[in-house]
Amino acid sequence: MRELVFTLTYEPDCNAVAEVLAEHPDAGIRSLSLHATPENLWRVDHATGSPAALDAIETAFLTADYYADCLATDHCGATQQTQVLEHDDETLVLYSYWERTPACASVPHIALDHLGNGALFETRHERREYTWRIIHPGGDVRGFFDALESAVENCASLDIDRLTEVTSPATDHPTGDLPPEQEAALRAAVEQGYYETPRAVDLAGLADSLEIPRSTLAYRLRRAEAHLAEQYTGRTRSAEGAPTPL
Repeated sequence: MRELVFTLTYEPDCNAVAEVLAEHPDAGIRSLSLHATPENLWRVDHATGSPAALDAIETAFLTADYYADCLATDHCGATQQTQVLEHDDETLVLYSYWERTPACASVPHIALDHLGNGALFETRHERREYTWRIIHPGGDVRGFFDALESAVENCASLDIDRLTEVTSPATDHPTGDLPPEQEAALRAAVEQGYYETPRAVDLAGLADSLEIPRSTLAYRLRRAEAHLAEQYTGRTRSAEGAPTPL
């Protein structure tokens, strides 16, 4: 598997969500789940920020002239819907579904065309910067970036942050992907709402659904969370225990 990370920096008046985030630099949006097929796309996003910022983000998602994830600069005729799953003073969770048309373009669909099936997507949107992380099995990476640059045209600049191989899950995982049992525990926790506020399931209920002891699940989640925290800060531990830049 390969990993690529890149950032789209939007020009003014090119993306409704980027405009809101530029006006509210304390706010940010990250994807909790993102899936695409050749015909459609659906995702769940988690936004944080001040109450005013969250209100503005919700309005941008619900009233934009075209879907916020579309790279088209005009309405492309896509069928879209956005549903607010949670909104309080500290957090906003949005579900979006989009059926594309021939005029539509999006990062996941361009990835499908050039990188093939089986890609995993993770996004972070702050101010005018929209950062994408894609884990994919391989394909035409140069063709992907050429098509992406053509789609955004003058609306955004493209900066490639990382192009690397991802450590195989068959290794001992010193700095690579999570071990399968930790990844399974983390995915189940996200899917069943363990990290939601309030939680949709507690640790005991999650452990019962996975048919493992509660203490085992707690250990796997702690290890997975620690691993992801190290990845997020761009650091890992050396064999001697000292932090070493990745």
